[in-house]
Amino acid sequence: MTTVQAPTAGIIAPPQRASRDTGIDFVRALCVVGVVLLHSIMVGVTVDASGPVFENASDGTGWIAPLSWLLQVMPLFFVIGGFSGLLAYRRLRERGGSALGFVAGRLHRLLRPAVFTIAIVGVGLALLTVFGVPADLIATAGFRYGQPLWFLGVFLLCQALLPALAAAHERAPYRTIGALVAASIAVDVLRAATGLEGLGFLNLAFVWMTLQQLGFFLADGRIGRLSRRVRATAGLGALLLLVATFLTGVYSPDLIANINPPTAALLLVGVAHTSLLSLHRERIERFSRRPRVAAFTAFVTVRTMTIYLWHMPVLLVMAGATAVYALVTGVTLPALDSADWWAARPLWLATALALTALVAVAFTRFESQPAPQATGSLPRLVAGALSGLVGVLILLVLGTSVATALIAVALILAALRLASQTTPLPPVGVRTLVPA
Repeated sequence: MTTVQAPTAGIIAPPQRASRDTGIDFVRALCVVGVVLLHSIMVGVTVDASGPVFENASDGTGWIAPLSWLLQVMPLFFVIGGFSGLLAYRRLRERGGSALGFVAGRLHRLLRPAVFTIAIVGVGLALLTVFGVPADLIATAGFRYGQPLWFLGVFLLCQALLPALAAAHERAPYRTIGALVAASIAVDVLRAATGLEGLGFLNLAFVWMTLQQLGFFLADGRIGRLSRRVRATAGLGALLLLVATFLTGVYSPDLIANINPPTAALLLVGVAHTSLLSLHRERIERFSRRPRVAAFTAFVTVRTMTIYLWHMPVLLVMAGATAVYALVTGVTLPALDSADWWAARPLWLATALALTALVAVAFTRFESQPAPQATGSLPRLVAGALSGLVGVLILLVLGTSVATALIAVALILAALRLASQTTPLPPVGVRTLVPA
């Protein structure tokens, strides 16, 4: 993290567009829906003699690999995050803002909705305990809830480092992204050579920061100025190389498996997605201006993090309600991956999207409120960012329980406090008198 204002000489100005790129916003909204759909179809619930069984419906199936090629949108999401983040940071600097203000604003935008979600989930787990729900089911629910939170932690890290990475991009764009790519590949090589799977989690930083950095190239117009032939060749080449890594056994053809921990295969996915987006960007932007498309985009854009944070609790409630219904009525739930199970998926997916949208409407205010005055202290902001990251990390490593939710909430509240200005500002209307 840095507060150094990078020199702007030699920066390639982005193409002149509206204050918001509606096409990019539309693609990001589609990515959010794709994540919800992917997680929804992976939720499996059955009931056997011992009671409800919650499991990943995609485990051991042949359909998850091809489906992951369609719905693994996280590489593109981070590219778009880099695109939007860099432009937002540059606009802030043009208005006289600082790196501290940018990072503090991002901390509030990401962590404020999270603290309410985690707190409510913690209360929900406590109520389940009081009502006598078996401890193993509560632990499973807490684990399932915590799994998607990796995105919150990693995106928070990438956005907190964005000013520093933007400065590096402005000084040496190709060397910077080259170093990140090399680090991502080196982690995969070391992981394979040593057999230490834990090394792969270093790519939670390197892979996603590389993809964010790729978004910088899209934002400053470097990609757009390449000929269509070059962009198409780059995308096709990335796709062919990705297929080659699958055929040779370097990476799994299941792109979901390549996300935990992340592998450099996701970089190739990101290049292919970025190439496709760049080639069709003008067409996408025109389509995004249609009234219904624009309404969909606007709905998701102001609720992106809220939707992401709440979709898993919604799915867990749906799974729990399904299990209770089966136990009370004696209805036999279809076996996972059976014909009857697939026949019920359209209704299941539609219900998941509708309920997530309703919940997001209820909690939008926590994401859309303007951030308070940012702290002017770099040490405070660094401490705040670390506090928020540790809060999320606790849920990922230890699982979500009443105790870990309470600790995470305390750490995130501390992060929000540290990122805010503590010195009282002058009352509205008070002016300092300066001699004419």
